[in-house]
Amino acid sequence: MKKSILVISLAVLLLSCNKIDDNTPRKLEGEKAGGETTVFVKTSQAFGLPAANLSGESLDKHMEGDVAFGAQFVASPSPRNGGLGPIFNNNSCNGCHPSDGRASVPDNLNGMSGLFLKISVPGTDEHGGPTPVPGFGTQLQHQAIYGYQPEARMSVSYLEKRFSLADGTVVVLRKPVYSIVSPYIPLPANVLISARIGMPVFGLGLLEAIPENAILAHADPDDLNKDGISGKANQVWDPVSGTLKLGRFGWKAGTPSILVQSAGAYNEDMGLTNYLKPVESSVGQQNSDPNAVSPEVRREDLENVTFYSLTLGVPAGRDFDDPEVIAGHHIFEQINCSSCHVATFTTGTYAGIPEISNQKIYPYTDMLLHDMGDDLADNRQEFQADGNEWKTRPLWGIGLTALTSGHTSFLHDGRARNLTEAILWHGGEAEKSRNNFINLSTKDREALLRFMESL
Repeated sequence: MKKSILVISLAVLLLSCNKIDDNTPRKLEGEKAGGETTVFVKTSQAFGLPAANLSGESLDKHMEGDVAFGAQFVASPSPRNGGLGPIFNNNSCNGCHPSDGRASVPDNLNGMSGLFLKISVPGTDEHGGPTPVPGFGTQLQHQAIYGYQPEARMSVSYLEKRFSLADGTVVVLRKPVYSIVSPYIPLPANVLISARIGMPVFGLGLLEAIPENAILAHADPDDLNKDGISGKANQVWDPVSGTLKLGRFGWKAGTPSILVQSAGAYNEDMGLTNYLKPVESSVGQQNSDPNAVSPEVRREDLENVTFYSLTLGVPAGRDFDDPEVIAGHHIFEQINCSSCHVATFTTGTYAGIPEISNQKIYPYTDMLLHDMGDDLADNRQEFQADGNEWKTRPLWGIGLTALTSGHTSFLHDGRARNLTEAILWHGGEAEKSRNNFINLSTKDREALLRFMESL
């Protein structure tokens, strides 16, 4: 009898030791970050795989888009992939999005890379977008084919900013200051410059499939709830419909769809005309090609590249049952990162691509613009986005950046060399969360970073 009581007592004790607090989950939600599109691969190819639920014709079209995405263009005349330039930034989609991921800040600033400069002069164009710089347009092309001259070269210097964390750790940030040198014609004195880095391509279809009302539900442009967070939607010109639409893509949510984003990239990044952008980006300039034909990119190729970008799989979350990751998620919410990096949405019905329709996803973005403070400001307007505002970047896949892309350069110009630096650059609406991060104990800070690396 005593032996039975002892066994029962030991069993109760063991159950008590294994019991998890009711408020602490045993495993975080969101491992299937892209719903049924999620790919469970932890290799350097994690960003470049087709959505797991693609099959049949969809998979065939995706693979055709994969080929087009990797195509390297050359100058005309050429029987294959001709039409590059005459001025450009890169010669392929992969050049700005290596392995479908994030570009790095290049050692050779004026070589071909995923870094370029958006430019404009104060004011707006006929659709409310940035005003082109006379003789240069809205993007600086620093490459040219034989016989032509690049618009200019780029130069960069750095300013240092130091932060001391609560545990005594000192972090030195570097703020890049870009300038334009050796322009082919004089630049206006009031030119506005904004450095941009190529961003990951996966998951874009799911973001496009989020219903507009679900995004707008998080908007609070006048901060009516007085929480210091005032996300707002951008409204941008859509050349397909000829109307203003919700901005979803680009660092300032300056384009409404991946089709428009892809057409613009062909035109401005590579100097290639297409049915949505039938005019050379250099038209009217001294270094333009008077014999250029249109379109240089077939409609089928543009649409296949768009489909490819819409149907890449999202890498799964990892180690979501790790106690440190779970603790880090709690801290993420506690210091209010989750106000802008909204964990989850459910996509709507997307015409023609059922695989990305009606999926519960975990992108960790609200798809809205936020004032990020003067330190990150580019002072350049893009439709409703002012010089301090940037769209909240999705965090899904961010922990695989080093593996897939070979670096950990973050933010719009790649200035942050790791996640800690990325957080410390947050100001404006995110200043309170940043200060909370600074004041974390070493253990809590490491747990937060561990959670982010699990995404």
